Amino acid sequence: MEVTIRPNDSLWYYSELFDIPLVLIEQSNLSSNPYHLTIGETVQIPGYIATSRQIGRNDSFWNIAMEQNLPVDMLQLANPLIDPANLQVGQHITIPQRVNQLLLMDFNHYTFDQMVRDIEQLTAVYPFIRQRAIGSSVMGKDLVELQIGSGSKHVHLDGSFHANEWITTPVIMRFINEYARALTNKLPIRGLQMLPLFLNMNLSVVPMVNPDGVNLVLNGASAAGPYRDEVLVLNNQNPDFSNWKANIAGVDLNNQYPARWDVEAARKPNSPQPRDYPGPHPLSEPEALAMAQLANTRNFWRVNALHTQGEVIYWGYEGLEPPAAQEIVSEYSRVSGYRPVRYIDSYAGYKDWFIKEFRRPGFTVELGTGVNPLPFSQFEEIYQETLGIMLANLYM
Repeated sequence: MEVTIRPNDSLWYYSELFDIPLVLIEQSNLSSNPYHLTIGETVQIPGYIATSRQIGRNDSFWNIAMEQNLPVDMLQLANPLIDPANLQVGQHITIPQRVNQLLLMDFNHYTFDQMVRDIEQLTAVYPFIRQRAIGSSVMGKDLVELQIGSGSKHVHLDGSFHANEWITTPVIMRFINEYARALTNKLPIRGLQMLPLFLNMNLSVVPMVNPDGVNLVLNGASAAGPYRDEVLVLNNQNPDFSNWKANIAGVDLNNQYPARWDVEAARKPNSPQPRDYPGPHPLSEPEALAMAQLANTRNFWRVNALHTQGEVIYWGYEGLEPPAAQEIVSEYSRVSGYRPVRYIDSYAGYKDWFIKEFRRPGFTVELGTGVNPLPFSQFEEIYQETLGIMLANLYM
């Protein structure tokens, strides 16, 4: 919600008036100087939306404030052009309304387009969530990164490296919504207060690494645009793309990293396929390259890649993982019930490369059980299992 600065206003006063932690207001207005606010400048108040109410006979700001359980000055701040002493019957005024409920509710058939709409909604209500494009997919879709937190310790979470594992994206999006709501309403999640985690951590998420592939799985060949004929050939003219893991060019994005890539290339398909083809060379695909560049520029303490399925957590690579990784994976396992697995005969993944390149903890978390794509009926169970891991990522 947007308000206009008046004489003698301050961000601290807005924090008190709206009962929102000051740091969230500061983080929602990074272009403003909190010590030199300009009269007439607009400021974003996170966790509120503007609703409308019509003035009735005998209404006043005082009785409307009592009715809405709001401070009178909050109404005056939200209606700077209205004279409280001269209200007109039928006139509409703005009522600040605290957002208490989750904004995002519909997660089935979760396409790139739905994610973009949800991100716009989240960042409008919670402008301390920062968004930017870290690159583009083969078809030119933005690879969106969200950042939340003001701490110096940077951690990362991503989903949908594999197209038919798209359920990992709404798991991440719901968590971001729940985290933001908890911050503005000073609510705990599983007994944990969120503001200290916000102050300590800077969380980076890329909810959908493979947007072209996700749309192909969910919407079929029509989503492939100029690649329609090619993907149909690769899929043996089958209009059902539910088993498709690759990007739109038929490259498996989690077989793309220079961490024994040659081993994978020698035993995997040598041409584009719906799954497993590691590409002509490491980081050949724009999506994989963007994720590598993100890690190279951000100094992440650890990365977490969400996949499906198996309810296991892979956490080692060639003995290069640091000792702290075992402590972290033990906590992840405790809060989720997932089984830690140190080594597996599979290479060239994002967490493999991260461990090799930075000697820091990296985790591949396989959500749920069954055959990909997992049925959406598992979503709530998967979310509750994964929630503990996502929280532990913020306090470990």
